[in-house]
Formats: sequence, C-alpha cells, structure tokens
Amino acid sequence: MAAIFVTGMSGTGKSTVLDRLGRLGYRVVDTDVGGWIEEVPQADGDGTERQWREGRINELLTEHERTGTPLFVAGTVWNQVRFYSRFDQVVLLSAPIDVMLERIATRDTNPFGKTPDEREQIVSDTAEIEPLLRSSATVEIDTRGPLTETVERLARMAGPLASAD
Repeated sequence: MAAIFVTGMSGTGKSTVLDRLGRLGYRVVDTDVGGWIEEVPQADGDGTERQWREGRINELLTEHERTGTPLFVAGTVWNQVRFYSRFDQVVLLSAPIDVMLERIATRDTNPFGKTPDEREQIVSDTAEIEPLLRSSATVEIDTRGPLTETVERLARMAGPLASAD
C-alpha cells in the first residue's frame, strides 16, 4: 500500500483532510504536531526555519516500507524534498488565497494567521513557495470542492485498508 505525502500552504486543508482520513482508519501523521519539526538556523544566519527531524521521518517511512500499511504524512517544511523518493505520491493541496485566508480566519484549531503580519506572511509565502511545491508535486488537488471528494481521492491513491478478520 502507498505512502502519500500531502503538502500545501496554510489554509489549504491539510490537517482537516488528515483528520478525516484518520477517522476512516488510515495511519496519518500531521508533522505540524507531535515533535516532528525542529527550528534550525538558516544558512545565512538570519533567523531559523522549520525542518523535519530527519531521523524520525526516516523511522516512520522505514516502518511503512516494512509493513506496507497505507500512510499519509502532511506538512510543509524546507527539507521535505529529501524524502520525496520514498513517497508513492506527493500531493499538493491548493486553494485561492482568499479562500485560504477565510479558512484561517475562522479556524479554531490553529492560531497561526490571525494577525495582520501573519496574514501578510501567508500571502508572501504562497507567492514564493507554492510554485516550488507545485513543480515537484505528482498530483494537485484544488480543495474548494467538497471535503469528501478530496478525502475519497486521497484514499483511492493509498489503496484499501486491511480488513479486520
């Protein structure tokens, strides 16, 4: 069964989609929570950037390769590209910026994006980073449609869950 990496900008629905897939019984890992990410100094010494803890991600993917259990991993970090070859699909979730900002304004599961400075950062990051994500994705899903359609499409990519006998 497949390992699917789900990426995209803030407000495109990564956490919501993973929550639904998890409720269906799929193994899901939202790398924004649970210690999967660390802040590392930028090469130019100007601040930090979020990166996966590579040892943990490697262990997760090695376990998937051993068991074959369908796996969804979500996040958007600078070093994710190092792991693309270990995923069967790299899925970019996307939505127009006005949709993303509306979702961010009304969500209660994540405080990021509530201040004017954070909203400006989201707009800037979307213009700069989303084209890079798009160029390396194997599939793009516009998340303006019904959530159930996005979830079903991803579930088909991963393959069926093992039946409990």
